[in-house]
Amino acid sequence: MTRIVHVNGRYLPEDQATVSIFDRGFLMADGVYEVVSVLDGRLLDFEGHMKRLARSLDELGMSHPMTDEEWLEAHRRLIAENDITDGLVYLQVTRGNPGDRDFAYPPKDTPPTVVMFTQSKPGLAENPQADTGLRVCTLPDLRWARRDIKTVQLLYPSMAKMEAKARGCDDAWMVEDGHVTEGTSNNAYIVKDGTIVTRALSDDILHGITRAAVLRLAAEAQLAVEERNFTVEEAKAADEAFVTSASAFVMPVVAIDEAAVGTGAPGPVARRLREIYLDEMRRTAV
Repeated sequence: MTRIVHVNGRYLPEDQATVSIFDRGFLMADGVYEVVSVLDGRLLDFEGHMKRLARSLDELGMSHPMTDEEWLEAHRRLIAENDITDGLVYLQVTRGNPGDRDFAYPPKDTPPTVVMFTQSKPGLAENPQADTGLRVCTLPDLRWARRDIKTVQLLYPSMAKMEAKARGCDDAWMVEDGHVTEGTSNNAYIVKDGTIVTRALSDDILHGITRAAVLRLAAEAQLAVEERNFTVEEAKAADEAFVTSASAFVMPVVAIDEAAVGTGAPGPVARRLREIYLDEMRRTAV
């Protein structure tokens, strides 16, 4: 079945969807995006994703093309049109088509381009890697300095993920000045003596929506949390490690640069956080 996608307010088959070659998202990577997970046909942490979308748009001086209510209606329509039970809804907003290529921003009244589509992922919450864990390798963090804005500039993370796979790993943790920043598409954590450690929010990392929820749930479960930088050496000596993201939820990390983390198997803190996170997200989904 051909997917129904959304382009600038129109719902149409994916093979009929087009965007101008002069769109700044295509020419300049001048755009932002969000990915909202779907479980049992409902959206997880939708409000958090909308708040981050608004922040990304504001940081880039872009207009807001839709209200939160309109975004929710569009998400729900795509879920229904494509019969999504478990999966994802991707949305992208670019600065639009000014009519020709130019480094300067177009006038503020240039309509932004809005694209949305779904991805069906049956059994999204039953990912078998949650039982085996990820193996990561470390690579230099060579991205631009505003990683807090969720832009479509994803070439270096893609390069890092491909390098990790070439090394026999599942993903990469990126490193700056000896300290882990984050994964290619996720936030990074270690656990030592029962304390969860993750890098504090700044321009250096994406302000993960799953990160915020997991840290809140960890505090409610009376788990100690420290938001600070940690080194690769600390990570290798940790009792556990894990990552969080909108589509992987809480995913254990069992090896870093071929060195086993802890016992080399998913640890109890990561397992517990994954369970309570999924329970809470299912309870509050819209």
